Amino acid sequence: MTTTIRTFIALAMIALLGGCSVHYSTTGASIDNEAKTVNVRFIENRAPITNPTLSQKITQKLRDKVTSQTRLTQVGDNEPRADYEFRGAITGYSFSNAAVTNVDQAATSRLNVTINITFIKRVGDKKGFTQSFTRSADFSANQLPSVVENGLLENNIIPGIVDDIFNRAFANW
Repeated sequence: MTTTIRTFIALAMIALLGGCSVHYSTTGASIDNEAKTVNVRFIENRAPITNPTLSQKITQKLRDKVTSQTRLTQVGDNEPRADYEFRGAITGYSFSNAAVTNVDQAATSRLNVTINITFIKRVGDKKGFTQSFTRSADFSANQLPSVVENGLLENNIIPGIVDDIFNRAFANW
């Protein structure tokens, strides 16, 4: 009797666990099996204040991240519709005071960048998204924005926004 119960429990466990599957990836990216291509379209700069190279830099960093950390192949805009597609625009680019001293003088300033991204999935569950991503970086108010701007973009803001977009698209963060 106890052998029969043990056998039944063992078979039930095997059947239960056999129906489960988990997808692991070294990058943490979750990609539908039938997805092969991606199109990261040029991210336009529609912010009232603009940095002339920001659109190109963000577009290229996102393309590089997607192609280096997934098995997807980047296709051009003239190709047939890609399995995954990113469209976007820079909608905010501003400098502001982040902290003030006790004499109403700025001690820290901040560069803020906002990008609106639409992610389209044409395979799998087809659940894309449209979302704004914002990143900022602080710098001493004693420094001119034009002096620190490119460093803040290259070292803080662009990598952060690209990571946020990638994680939202492929890691559901």
